[in-house]
Amino acid sequence: MGIEALGHIINVVPKASGKHISLENASGVTFILYEDAGAQSTDFKESIDGASEAALAVVNKYKASNGIGGVWTAETADADATLDNDSNFVKKDTTAFDCAVIYIDASWLSATFNCVEATADAGECIAVVHGLKVSRAVQNLPAAASA
Repeated sequence: MGIEALGHIINVVPKASGKHISLENASGVTFILYEDAGAQSTDFKESIDGASEAALAVVNKYKASNGIGGVWTAETADADATLDNDSNFVKKDTTAFDCAVIYIDASWLSATFNCVEATADAGECIAVVHGLKVSRAVQNLPAAASA
């Protein structure tokens, strides 16, 4: 019998838009962005425990899908242009791009920064924090995000 992921490998923030996701005890975070038939715009920031926010210009690629079991594609351009260390991402407004998945590694944050924030203007934004450095029972998981 294997180990369950939640609390041992990952933590999940189901409503992550605008929340400061702590990476202090994790290796990274994957944001799952979904909007059916819309050009969802998402801004990425880094912070120190939710303060001293700064643009996090690290977005160069993402994975896209229709979000309901379709094929995933690797992409390097959003609805605006080719991604080049961007802090804003605009999801393409087509069915094949209803869902976008963007990974942010903890090592990409500036010195002393420990949180990542993704703020989407519409749709859903879910965060999966992974590579947890401390394994805990689910009931003992710390909050992964703050307002």
